[in-house]
Amino acid sequence: MRWDWVGSHLDLFAKLLAQHVYLSVTPVLYGLLISLPLGLACVRWPRIYPPVLAATSVLYALPSIALFVFLLDYTGLAPATAIIPLTVYTLSVLIRNVVDGLRSVPEPVRQAATAMGFGAARRLVQVELPIATPIVIAGLRVATVSNISLVSIGSLIGLGGLGQLFTDGFQRSFPTPIIVGIVLTIALAVLADGLLVLLQRLLTPWTRARRAGA
Repeated sequence: MRWDWVGSHLDLFAKLLAQHVYLSVTPVLYGLLISLPLGLACVRWPRIYPPVLAATSVLYALPSIALFVFLLDYTGLAPATAIIPLTVYTLSVLIRNVVDGLRSVPEPVRQAATAMGFGAARRLVQVELPIATPIVIAGLRVATVSNISLVSIGSLIGLGGLGQLFTDGFQRSFPTPIIVGIVLTIALAVLADGLLVLLQRLLTPWTRARRAGA
């Protein structure tokens, strides 16, 4: 481990870390924006859920490096080359969690909200989505950590991110960049997961009260 090399490349690490965060978090946000209405549609019309689930599962099975290379002809070395495939992978995780989360809402709770005068939109925002939040965030945690790992593969075709440290170290038979890349990738995944856990605690304070009263 060359600590002097690490100390002289802090600016590079910050730049690659910022690229890595952008390339891995942006697909999660896009995936959430698409999954929520699609998941709602699958709950509303159950017949479309199996084909939607099958399609996203098939897309998830495609190798990421193959998708990156395929998109190169259309998007070039742009962030979209990584963001589009990772958004597809995010969908395959989140749609299932959105559907499971909404289906976890007890029917008596829906009926009680309706009896209190809640319309469909208000019932969704104020009752159903809050109850579904823990399951949806569980999917976000899986998708986020998975994307942080998969972005590293994009460095094989020059997409940037912490994966560049792996290719640099491998090409020069110099292990220090590889070790730094691994440590930063793991630290980023742990930090992102911790932030999502914190977000869940903030959005679902009643779960803490329930555990405290148990």
